[in-house]
Amino acid sequence: MTKAALASSNAQGLWLNDPVHRAWLRAEAGRQLAFFDASLRPDGGFDVLDLDGTPLPRAGQELHITTRMVHSHVIGRAMGHPGSDRMIDAGMAFLWSQHRDTVQGGYLWSVDETGIKDGTKLAYGHVFVLLAASSAKLAGHPDADRLLADVSEVIDRHFWDEAAGLHRDEFARDWTPFSTYRGMNANMHSVEAMLAAYEATGAAFWLNRAGRVLDFFTARMAPQNGWRLPEHYTENWRVDPDYAGNPMFRPAGTTPGHSFELGRLLLQFWDLSGRPQDDAPLRARRLIEQALADAWLPEGGFAYTLDRAGRVAIPDRYWWPVTEAIGALASLQKLDPTETCEAWYRRTWSFADQALIDHARGGWFPELNAQGQPVALQFQGKPDIYHALQATAYPLSASLSRQIADLPRI
Repeated sequence: MTKAALASSNAQGLWLNDPVHRAWLRAEAGRQLAFFDASLRPDGGFDVLDLDGTPLPRAGQELHITTRMVHSHVIGRAMGHPGSDRMIDAGMAFLWSQHRDTVQGGYLWSVDETGIKDGTKLAYGHVFVLLAASSAKLAGHPDADRLLADVSEVIDRHFWDEAAGLHRDEFARDWTPFSTYRGMNANMHSVEAMLAAYEATGAAFWLNRAGRVLDFFTARMAPQNGWRLPEHYTENWRVDPDYAGNPMFRPAGTTPGHSFELGRLLLQFWDLSGRPQDDAPLRARRLIEQALADAWLPEGGFAYTLDRAGRVAIPDRYWWPVTEAIGALASLQKLDPTETCEAWYRRTWSFADQALIDHARGGWFPELNAQGQPVALQFQGKPDIYHALQATAYPLSASLSRQIADLPRI
């Protein structure tokens, strides 16, 4: 944000209502979309881009990259980005012809032009297929219905645990279970996908299932654990306090960035449900405010993980918790604005503007070292557009729930 824009936006009132801030958000969304246009390959796949926008060496296209690109460009299409239709078309075709397992069913985690790189079947990946299909249906894409029908059947058959009201996590390609791990992350993103499916189809069971997942984490687990969300569980959905998996994708302890996401999704669910007289807004606020208090670092940004007592465990600073805090704070401000949340909204955007946004080339730097300089320790290049685009787009919507339909044009 330019100094002039910051000066104007420092006027009293909500930044969400400030025309200067809103114009800057639209411009930043356009810059992100334009940067990631370079990821589309001639064969219809998507390259991961280096910091300068050049394609990185290919190592298999992962399912969450393909699906998030479709979803992000449905947002781009709603905002009038001229390249979004071809990106949606390419992603939908790649999902159906490359990721879809025509032998065993379901969707393969990683593929490339030579074939299957990783045939694992993950709930995390499949709920993003549901998100992509639902978003594409909202955009009127002709292939959305077949993808939505197919992935819905797969999720229902293999991942959804009706007794628990939650999703199982992982299978081998032939659907043999290879672990008893249960996790919060895939279930959190399943809420995002199921709410999109409800918006796209009007089928109430998507809303009901999303509510069951939210109830487990926000009405049971959060209050039992100091409003910090345990990430890892046993097969019987008992908290597994000793679990320490992949330090990036399944780290021990709690991940405050996920509290921001789940808090925002709880508000979206509550709004779509007709705003019943319950404590969902209070639960969402408790989750979000606890994560803000626990994880904000003196040098700016959020610590990646905490221990169960709320102490910083991994202080590494990534872009996505900042984007999710922005989205969560924007939702709180739309519903019930406070001076405290306004200060946090401004603080998080100011930090993103100063440290994370690549003003010269577009996109966001994914990680910072202790000195605030971009580094590539866990992520190569700029991994995807999904998190940062939503941070710029969703504050522009007036709605808590029907956010894509309400987006202004770039």
